[in-house]
Amino acid sequence: MKYYLIVGEASGDLHASRLMSALKVEDPQAEFRFFGGDLMAAVGGTPVKHYKELAYMGFVPVLLHLRTIFANMKRCKEDIAAWQPDVLILVDYPGFNLNIAKFIHAHTQIPVYYYISPKIWAWKEYRIKNIKRDVDELFSILPFEVEFFEGRHHYPIHYVGNPTMDEVTAFQAAYSETSDEFRQANGLSAKPVIALLAGSRKQEIKDNLPDMIRAAASFPDYQLVLAGAPGISPEYYQKYIGNSDVKIIFNRTFSLLRHAEAALVTSGTATLETALFRVPQAVCYHTPIGKVIAFLKRHILKVRYISLVNLIADREVVKELVADTMTVERIRAELQRILYDEAYRRRMLDGYEYMASRLGEAGAPAHAARKMVALLKKRFKKQDDI
Repeated sequence: MKYYLIVGEASGDLHASRLMSALKVEDPQAEFRFFGGDLMAAVGGTPVKHYKELAYMGFVPVLLHLRTIFANMKRCKEDIAAWQPDVLILVDYPGFNLNIAKFIHAHTQIPVYYYISPKIWAWKEYRIKNIKRDVDELFSILPFEVEFFEGRHHYPIHYVGNPTMDEVTAFQAAYSETSDEFRQANGLSAKPVIALLAGSRKQEIKDNLPDMIRAAASFPDYQLVLAGAPGISPEYYQKYIGNSDVKIIFNRTFSLLRHAEAALVTSGTATLETALFRVPQAVCYHTPIGKVIAFLKRHILKVRYISLVNLIADREVVKELVADTMTVERIRAELQRILYDEAYRRRMLDGYEYMASRLGEAGAPAHAARKMVALLKKRFKKQDDI
C-alpha cells in the first residue's frame, strides 16, 4: 500500500521513521512519500519537503513566513491529491496537519489517520470539531487521552502505547557501562550526580538553567551534570553556567539519567524519560511572565498538571515548580527532600511504578502499524464487497 506521511519537527521525524519501519514489517510492499526528515529518508521512500522548511515557532516568525507556509500547504495538498496514497498519516504538528486533513477530507476519498494526537486536552479544545470531521482514525500515545476523547467527546481512538517506553526499554537492555566507566569516560568525580535537564530551546535554557544551578549548588556533596541538547553550543551554555562547577555532557542523556541520583527537569518528554529511569526529580519551568502564566494555568488551561508524569498518573507524583512558583528557594527545598528524605523518595518511586503501569508495555510503533494495516485492509475489503 501507499503511505503519505507529514511531520513538522525533529521529534515527529523520529516517531514517523519508527512507524514506517514497523509498517514495512506489516506490509512488505509499503511505499512511502512524505514531508519529513533525515530519519524518515533513511527508512526509504520519497521525501518531498524537509520539516526544517516548515517549522516556524512563535507569533513573529510565523507572520514573517506566512507566504512560505501557505505555499508549503498548497504544495502538500496538490502532491497528496496527485499521488493518491491509500492513507494519509499525520504526525503531531496540528497547526499545519489539521489544515491538510480538512482539505483531504473535503476533496478526496483518502482516509486520514493521525498518529500522536494533537494535545487539545491542554489547549485549543475547540479543535475537536475539526478532528471529528476530518480525521478517520486517531492513534494516541498517552493513556489519559482515551478518557478525554472517548469519555468527554464521544470520539473513539486507539491507544497504542508510548514510544518513550520503547526508547528507554531498548536502551536499558543494551546498556552495560558501569558507574565508574561512565564517570571516567566523562571526566566526572566520584561524587553522586544531580542531573540538570534544562530543555532543548535557547529560551528555556536561558529562563531555567541559572536558577537550577543556583539551587543545586547548595549541595556540595553532589556534582552537577548538565545534559547538553542537540543544536545548542557549549558557548551558549557557558553564558549561563559562568563560574559554577557544572559539567556538560552532549548526546548522552539516557546514560546520564542511568547514573543520576536526582534530577531537575524542565517540562516535556524529559520528565517522562527521567521517571522511566526511576530518578527522583523536580519539574522546573520558569517564564518571564510568570504571574500571567500562573493565571492562565488556573483559569484557561484545561489540565491540573504540566508534566507528563503527573498527567499520566492523574495525581501529583513529582513536584511542579512552574511560573511564579519556581524560585531558587523552592527548588532547593525540593532537592533537599528528594536527596535526604528516604520516605519521600520512596513515595515518588512508587508513583513512577504506577505511572509506568498505566503506560503499558513497549512496542508503540509496532502496535500502531499493526492496527493501521488491519483497518486499511478492512476498509478495502468493504469497498470490494460493494
